[in-house]
Amino acid sequence: MDHIVEEDKMKTVMDKEFQVYGRVLPLDTTAFTAAINAHKAIESGQVVYEPSVREFEQLPLYQQLAEKVYGELPIEFGHCSGWNEALNAVEYHRSSEVDIAATDLVLMVGRQQDIDYTDNTYDTAKIECFLVPAGTAVELYATTLHYAPCGVDGREFRCGVVLPRLTNESLVAASSAVGEDRLLFAVNKWLIAHKDSGLEADGAWIGLKGKNITLE
Repeated sequence: MDHIVEEDKMKTVMDKEFQVYGRVLPLDTTAFTAAINAHKAIESGQVVYEPSVREFEQLPLYQQLAEKVYGELPIEFGHCSGWNEALNAVEYHRSSEVDIAATDLVLMVGRQQDIDYTDNTYDTAKIECFLVPAGTAVELYATTLHYAPCGVDGREFRCGVVLPRLTNESLVAASSAVGEDRLLFAVNKWLIAHKDSGLEADGAWIGLKGKNITLE
């Protein structure tokens, strides 16, 4: 049975407890939220991730993110949108990720420091959930475990995702089957999945222990 989190009792990214995982960024997201919310709805039950969307990368916000948040690193500005209410997996990068909520959404997060690298496992009981109000931009630190956002009240979520360019592209060299290398799933992406996620079919490492957390 899944572990269920009640949305009406949830902390938000404005609460001090979130400071372990990231911070709210003082960015004007109006143009981005208008742009992505003009897109057609994602098919019910599906989650779509596009690492780079030209429309978003032509917004003034893109330049601001590249210069002020990423210190002039080459970046990609895409989105993750759709229908989700479960944890399913956790991932991390060697860099911060910026998430921009175009709708109210929930982030399930944890700490890389709590991964047991002796067997590449993570206890989902350590996951915390935070509400991100529409229009809010947050930086998730490199050590923050996360995955696809969840919608609120069963609705579709839409979230901008900003990362160093080439993140989440296919690997050029095959990763080894030992140590942390076993978790390397894509460029700059280490992933641990839950057995109920279905991600094993895609080659993901199954190492989440405990319940596959869901929202209520």
